[in-house]
Amino acid sequence: MPELPDVTVYIEALEKRIVGDTLLGIRLANPFVLRTVQPRPAEMAGRRVVALRRVGKRIAMELEEERFIVVHLMVAGRFRWLAAGAKVPGKIGLAAFDFTRGTLVLTEAGTKRRASIHLLAGADALAALDPGGMDVMAATEAGFAAALRGGRHTLKRRLTDPHVFSGIGNAYSDEILHRAKLSPVQLTTNLSDGEVARLFAAVRDTLAEWTERLRREAGDGFPEKVRAFHPEMAVHGKYGQPCPVCGAPVQRIVYAENETHYCARCQTGGRLLADRSLSRLLKGDWPKSIDELG
Repeated sequence: MPELPDVTVYIEALEKRIVGDTLLGIRLANPFVLRTVQPRPAEMAGRRVVALRRVGKRIAMELEEERFIVVHLMVAGRFRWLAAGAKVPGKIGLAAFDFTRGTLVLTEAGTKRRASIHLLAGADALAALDPGGMDVMAATEAGFAAALRGGRHTLKRRLTDPHVFSGIGNAYSDEILHRAKLSPVQLTTNLSDGEVARLFAAVRDTLAEWTERLRREAGDGFPEKVRAFHPEMAVHGKYGQPCPVCGAPVQRIVYAENETHYCARCQTGGRLLADRSLSRLLKGDWPKSIDELG
């Protein structure tokens, strides 16, 4: 799922292309992507785009007279910038937003349709879609610490809760915790002040570095490499590969449709965290430390 760095770069690319331009119309290739019926798509046409903004992991296009088009890309949704009037791709195309300068196409790979479009009227309607999480890039360390310790949860869960922190998901939380040398299952209430400070620095540094990296990759073009996994990541998506810091094989916890990746040597003192499926299957044969893996 695109997170803060990816969404930021998408918005910057769109600002160059559609701010000041007029929306000619919206073409829906899959009607189920539209989650609101008022205002109607036809009512958005003819309005000029005045701004773009990030609302958590959503991208909001603000049109004249406080009309908003809000897109949540979810796991597999992506944007493509094509020539004006371009055809919507057959199997993966969901919608097209036609502007005078070009066409913004929303696609979604796979069979599950989770991406969504909301058409809204008024700032209050937009605010109702905002989960309300803290913008960590604008936060103070004290504010971050208060939000982090505001509930007794694991660090992984707290960092990825959109009601607590804005724009951090599964991928970048793995990278943040690896940089901070903290276990994903450590409880927020058990952190020392020094560990909170280290985590705060890791959050800001990781998100800033990846935003800049994605900017460089996109250059003057439209972002084409938005994805959940990047080869340059330290641990996310790197199960079994060597940790770039210590060389130990990266470990994972699998739950539902998500995975948490971590380095046991760097983050958990060598202890292997129980995987809900494998540890139950292996029971007594489940290794307790990275050294037992040989």
